[in-house]
Amino acid sequence: MGKLDNWLYLKATDATQAELDAPEGDLQANAPANFVRLLIARTGSKISDRLANPKTTLAWLLQTVGAPAIFIGLIVPIRESGSLLPQVLLSNYLKRFRRRKFAWTLGAGLQGLAMLGCALVGLTLEGTTAGLSILGLVILFSLARGISSLSAKDVLGKSLPKNKRGQLTGWAGSLSGLIAMGAAALLFLDRGDADSTLAYAGFLTAAALIWWWAGSLNLRVIEPEGECETLALTKGLRGQLGLLREDRAFRDFLIVRGLAIGSGLSTPYLVSLAHERLGGTASWLGAFIIAEGLAAMLSGPIWGRMADRSSRATLRSAMFLVALLLASVISYVALSNAGSIDRLFFPIALFINGLAHAGVRVGRKTHLVNLSGGNKRTDYVAVGNTLIGVLLILAGLLTGLVALLSIHATLAIFMLCALIGAAYGKRI
Repeated sequence: MGKLDNWLYLKATDATQAELDAPEGDLQANAPANFVRLLIARTGSKISDRLANPKTTLAWLLQTVGAPAIFIGLIVPIRESGSLLPQVLLSNYLKRFRRRKFAWTLGAGLQGLAMLGCALVGLTLEGTTAGLSILGLVILFSLARGISSLSAKDVLGKSLPKNKRGQLTGWAGSLSGLIAMGAAALLFLDRGDADSTLAYAGFLTAAALIWWWAGSLNLRVIEPEGECETLALTKGLRGQLGLLREDRAFRDFLIVRGLAIGSGLSTPYLVSLAHERLGGTASWLGAFIIAEGLAAMLSGPIWGRMADRSSRATLRSAMFLVALLLASVISYVALSNAGSIDRLFFPIALFINGLAHAGVRVGRKTHLVNLSGGNKRTDYVAVGNTLIGVLLILAGLLTGLVALLSIHATLAIFMLCALIGAAYGKRI
């Protein structure tokens, strides 16, 4: 595998043969093998995320089993914020270990177990019982996702050179986008004339198997030993929250990251506008998923290379693109009536939104990994994710209430936040 790893590493990154000839023991010496193993593992995880998407697969499953609508409304915010909120507490336990790749594998294993449980619920339960069961499994899934997220950046920072981390994230996003396009094509085959519960249970089972496979491959990453530290929970928590007061670079980054959440939260509202003007057929949903998947596939490696040169510039550029897109959508919808041009406008809008969101994700992840090392990086991830988890809940509630009056106003809020964040990004 050594020669194949080297070949893939040279093709996927801007590495040179001189880097491959680094002496044994150097971080560069293990970089090709680590890059390939991490790439496959992270891509597998993203593929499973697509197959078990709460906005499509799990929501559809809840409707099929006759769960009350409240469960459909709760599943997305719980899945997103539930993985972020506990990370401050989990990080203090994780610091006790010099190697932390096992945590990502543990998280992947539990995520797979939760989705396998959802598949079984879909085949055996109905109504409120099914809804409560799936919600409980999603809570387990979210906690497991938090464990993986907390350890992922630390393992990445210790296992790959600084100028290769963004490219790994970009390629993983690109490959997962390709898989998303293939999965979305199935929506064009669905004529609504058969019960597809077994097929969707198969999607969730496939997601579970891929997570387990990715987790096993992650254990083969050659992770150098890092810092370890044992702290009392309250002392560790005080020290982590103190970063917000003492570390200006980290504080400024969190402000920009918070202002960038509209790149993801605006997507359902764009789809809602398209639904109003195009109708709600499954083929249009498939078209939008393909548009976003194509955007991720094409832009991931480009954003990754940009992030390895300047993660700050990448993040700011992507946020400017978000603001420009949302301004265009607001103007178009306000000034035009529904017509045939909508069939072209909205897929393009979702494609550009996918480009921008991919850039925001690659830029912020690379910047955070590069901001520090050791246990301080773990603190950065934990504190940042916990605060963003709180912000997601508050922003979701606020913009949801505003959307009851006007979706245009909600998009305008996200547009202004993106503009302010792009300007403020000069400080990070």
